[in-house]
Amino acid sequence: MAELEVEILTLFPRMCTGYLGESILAKARESGAISVRVEDVREHAAGRHRVADDAPYGGGAGMVMKPEPLTEAIEAARGRLPGATVVLLSPRGRPLDQGLVEELAARRRLVLVCGRYEGVDERVMEAVDLEVSVGDFVLTGGELAALCVVDAAARLVPGVLGNEASAGAESFAGRERLLEHPQYTRPPVYRGRAVPEILLSGDHRRIERWRRREALRATRDRRPDLLARAGLGEDDQRLLDADDDEL
Repeated sequence: MAELEVEILTLFPRMCTGYLGESILAKARESGAISVRVEDVREHAAGRHRVADDAPYGGGAGMVMKPEPLTEAIEAARGRLPGATVVLLSPRGRPLDQGLVEELAARRRLVLVCGRYEGVDERVMEAVDLEVSVGDFVLTGGELAALCVVDAAARLVPGVLGNEASAGAESFAGRERLLEHPQYTRPPVYRGRAVPEILLSGDHRRIERWRRREALRATRDRRPDLLARAGLGEDDQRLLDADDDEL
């Protein structure tokens, strides 16, 4: 059994299958580390034309996803994944951050519902456990948001990443949620800019202190709100202002 089992309910399956069929996620699915099924909500719509949306009561622009096909699609997914958490991707949902990703990954079974148009009929909410938003902006549908959840959660599953240390060393990982330090690779000099000498020194203690300092500085300069919540100790406060020869 896969460590993470997900069903994505959408009106546009091909928007999801292309992304899921590439790179790390494709390999994780092939190995059985994760299982992701994409279900077409229209398969649960009645009539020859499989209509899954209609005009909103009270008037207004746009269309609303009908309650019958969407609720039935959720119920069918729950039948295939007993105990799954049903998540509606919605602008009014709980903001997605690394903490929430960790919570969702720990639940192991997820049904991700992709809204469309002006949203879903409010009566569908009786079948939903949680609403999640990927930011204070509006997308044309929930597919991209659902893929964000799958991608972020899959990275926490053992065996998905080639280097198990990778997930713990990246931005927002760990208790403090700091941004990641800068990364460098070959060549050692590019357009006059050289890789920091410490990274070439072979001194692992100094390298780790350099990385810590640069992570602190990146967070201070780009996301001071995260640094304020991190609760830094005296050593980190000194490290922020330390020169390379002090590391």
